[in-house]
Amino acid sequence: MTAKRPKPVHQMTIAQFEATFIDEEACRTYLIARRWPNGVHCPRCGNAKVYALASGHHWQCEACQVNGYRFSHIAGTIFENTNKPLREWFRVTHLMLTSKKGISALQIQRVMGFGSYGTAHSMCHKIRAALIEPETKLGGIVEVDETFVGGKAKNRHWDKRDGKPGPTASGKTIVAGAVRHMSCCCRSVSPAVMSSGWDGMPLDDSETAAHAVSGVSRIPGGWTPRERIHGPR
Repeated sequence: MTAKRPKPVHQMTIAQFEATFIDEEACRTYLIARRWPNGVHCPRCGNAKVYALASGHHWQCEACQVNGYRFSHIAGTIFENTNKPLREWFRVTHLMLTSKKGISALQIQRVMGFGSYGTAHSMCHKIRAALIEPETKLGGIVEVDETFVGGKAKNRHWDKRDGKPGPTASGKTIVAGAVRHMSCCCRSVSPAVMSSGWDGMPLDDSETAAHAVSGVSRIPGGWTPRERIHGPR
C-alpha cells in the first residue's frame, strides 16, 4: 500500500512541532512516508517485494540475500546505530534549522539535557552532513570572479615564505568563485592564477566551458573580474 507523502513544512513553531511529532510512533510514521512515498522497498537492491515483520517497522527482503535481509526505517540513514530516539533527533534538527544565527553543540547539550558534549556534537555533525546538497555542474548564465585570501608573505617568518615570483609573490591564496543565476555558489581554491581556462570548475557543458576559457584567456596573467558567460550584462 502506497503511503501518502506529507507536505513539507517550511518552518514549524514549537507548538506545531509538539503537535505533529507527539510521540515516537508519529516520528516513525513521518519518516517512513517521507523516505518511501511509493511504498517500502529494500535499501540495498531496491526490491519493492518486501514483507513486513511482526514489529511493524521492520521488513525483510529475499532478493538480495540468501537468508533474507532484514531492515528497518532507519537503515542507511544518520539515525542508524544510535541510542537516541527519533523524536530527539527531530527536535535537534528543528532547533538547528530554526535558529536564525545557528546553534552550537554545547547549547544543544544544555537544551536537550544530554549527558555528554560528544553526543550533541555527533548529532549536529551528522545532521549538517545530511543537509549538504550534492555537487552539480554550473550551466546557463554563470558569473566568475577571483580574490586573494590570507596574509602577506612579508609578515611571515623567513623560513615560511615561499619566495614565488609573479602574482602569488604576496603569499596569499587565490580563491576562484562561480555563481549561476537563481542558484547556489560554487567555489574552489586555485594553486596559481590560470590564464588558459577553468580547470577543475564544474561547468555543465562544453559550450559553457568554451565561453569560460575564451572569456578568461583575453586577459593575460589573470581572470576577468565578473566575467559573465552566455549573455551580456
